[in-house]
Amino acid sequence: MRSAAISTCALAAVSVAHAQSSVTLYGIADAQILYTNKTFNLATGASEGHQFSLQSGGESATRFGVKGTENLGGGLAAIFNLESGIDIANGGLGDSNGEFFGRQAWVGLVGGFGTVTAGLQYSPFLLSIFATDPRDFKYFGSGLVNYVDNVVVTGLFNANSIMYTSPEIAGVQGRAMYAFGGSPGDFKAGQQYSFGLSWHASGLLLSTAMYNGNSGGTAATIPNPSTVAFVGRNIGATYYLEHLSIKVSYTLYKVAGSFDNRVIAGGLAYSLTPSLSIDGGAWYTRDGNDSSNHSILGSLGVDYSLSRRTTLYTQVAYANNHGRMNTGLAINGALFGVTGSQFGADVGIRHLF
Repeated sequence: MRSAAISTCALAAVSVAHAQSSVTLYGIADAQILYTNKTFNLATGASEGHQFSLQSGGESATRFGVKGTENLGGGLAAIFNLESGIDIANGGLGDSNGEFFGRQAWVGLVGGFGTVTAGLQYSPFLLSIFATDPRDFKYFGSGLVNYVDNVVVTGLFNANSIMYTSPEIAGVQGRAMYAFGGSPGDFKAGQQYSFGLSWHASGLLLSTAMYNGNSGGTAATIPNPSTVAFVGRNIGATYYLEHLSIKVSYTLYKVAGSFDNRVIAGGLAYSLTPSLSIDGGAWYTRDGNDSSNHSILGSLGVDYSLSRRTTLYTQVAYANNHGRMNTGLAINGALFGVTGSQFGADVGIRHLF
């Protein structure tokens, strides 16, 4: 009788522990057929002519991840996230820093004080640009193309970092991140820090952030180095109506020994029906070191939801480059563009799980 009571108590304890913690598998599968009328040859800088190709991630990076939380009591919880980027066209790693869990790999605590996380994670600078990008950083024809054109994955996937996110108070929330350099004898090599601040009320969101990073350190040895030396600044605004959102922003990418690019962006998104939506934007980039280097990227996209998880989409984009500017059309398949005009279009399917 006593052993039965002990077993019952043990099972109850397991049940309670299970109820207080959770682990979730999630992901996105996204494939596109991409057409470009000109294809940039990175080695020669010349145009290779038009091309049709199957590419991963027309709207979103194909990925899978595991995230979890454990209630520790007293309003405190432990959290973690591991996320891997996948190239759906060939099954290899993609849209990451080149490592297996190269998109996110962090653990932390969340409570009334805010959130503290440590590991590989997005910077406040990246999150601020994303919040006010006209097309929500889609992988085709968005501000993400300008971002990766300039600094590759620096600020996107910050290794060796610690970040604090404050609780939201009167619509105000702050973020601060510091990434250790990890180079013996030189603590500044690969060192990165970023701060961000946002405020929202009555449909209006204002966001601003900065980023400073050094080259070198251990993160410089990964397949897609995430320690390009640059200074970044961003300020932007979003205004939400019932079916319409309008976004504008200004972003500076001051890359050491290279361009001093200033990007002005604006655009909108509109839900025509619960299943059909459109969005569009334009990004004008000018080199502060040489005004003859400038470009404009414009794009338009249409989404049709077959279900809550599955979407068909099509997108078109146009870029025009002058001087040494090489703004492309898409992260996958057309990251860099030729001098002069370039046109691209895609059709694709995205499934969330």
